[in-house]
Amino acid sequence: MRPRDAAALLLFDRSNRGLRVLMGKRSAAHVFMPSTYVFPGGKRDRQDHALPYCGDLHPSVLEQLSASVPRRLSVAGARALALAAVRELAEETGIRLGKENTGPNLSPLRFVARAITPPGLSRRYDTRFFCGFTDEIDVDIDAISDSDELHDVRWVDTAELSGLNMPTITRTVLEDVTKLMIGDPSLPFESPVRFYFTRHGRFIRDFV
Repeated sequence: MRPRDAAALLLFDRSNRGLRVLMGKRSAAHVFMPSTYVFPGGKRDRQDHALPYCGDLHPSVLEQLSASVPRRLSVAGARALALAAVRELAEETGIRLGKENTGPNLSPLRFVARAITPPGLSRRYDTRFFCGFTDEIDVDIDAISDSDELHDVRWVDTAELSGLNMPTITRTVLEDVTKLMIGDPSLPFESPVRFYFTRHGRFIRDFV
């Protein structure tokens, strides 16, 4: 089964002393990753290519997305993934980036990870993970709400994740991104991008 293109967004709030990330719990009825806490996200739809935006992705981010193998993306395809992540954020958590008539400003978003679901599962995705900070994007952090896709949507302190039921890949991505931020809290756009995939039954943790 060929993995479907998907996108997720790690939205961080660093307005307090700690670092918080927006997460929600998937319904127990979901076939894929039921009853687990995840970042907002989902598969890329055809209409994502046509969604409006008022600011493009950083050139380094576009380059990283477009150059990723084994399946290279066009610039339009790379941008559509970011727009898919932003759309899913609004649909699943109520947080909107930008206005409906102008669309979001994608320029503050970083590309931080890529993960391909291992073969043999009922659903397979080739997911690109984006990252953004609320103080750079200018969003209302209190405007969160549950949805049909995610319940118990909340800001989670990254220092208090031990008791949260998260998929292994979600926890791994979050741990790797926060480790990068220890070295440089600004998380430069040119930061290395993690790539997670399975080869001959073995989990590989590499870089794009």
